[in-house]
Amino acid sequence: MPRLKQGDQAPNILLRDTEGVAFNLDTYRGKKVLLSFYRFATCPFCNLRIHKVVKEYPRYREHFEVIAIFESQDETLRKAMRKYEASFRIMSDSKGLYYDAYALEKSFIGVIKGMLFRMPSLIKSMMMGNFPTQVDSAMTRMPADFLIDENGIIQIAYYGKDEGDHLDIDTLISTQTKEKL
Repeated sequence: MPRLKQGDQAPNILLRDTEGVAFNLDTYRGKKVLLSFYRFATCPFCNLRIHKVVKEYPRYREHFEVIAIFESQDETLRKAMRKYEASFRIMSDSKGLYYDAYALEKSFIGVIKGMLFRMPSLIKSMMMGNFPTQVDSAMTRMPADFLIDENGIIQIAYYGKDEGDHLDIDTLISTQTKEKL
């Protein structure tokens, strides 16, 4: 399946979040959404990113809603995310249905690149207690981020080049701020 790109309609997502509440992406029409796909619930890079997003979410929320999806089992994800007390939606797509719909990729080279070139981040995350204790999805899955506008149209489609590569949110916020001026 080809990658999604700017101007494409964002495929709808129907899942349940970590609280068991039904989620439907179409109900977010009228709001901008940063939709982030992560790897597995105990991935050190993913946990470091979630930690940052939770910490900075009050600042992000003014510009867009954040939705996080992991390719992990519900219970594994609930247990791993409990420590963050996130005020945005986090959900499991353990079957990878939406990973396929959004054309997320797998890359052995991306895993190796992430471990080699992002070693300081890996160590920082592990020092925070984030160890990959339960890999319950594709180990080679790469992350991706999509900025979706109020009409459900993808404005930015960012496919990670390695296991820790996500769209820089500060850069994204600055572009959103410039758009309002």
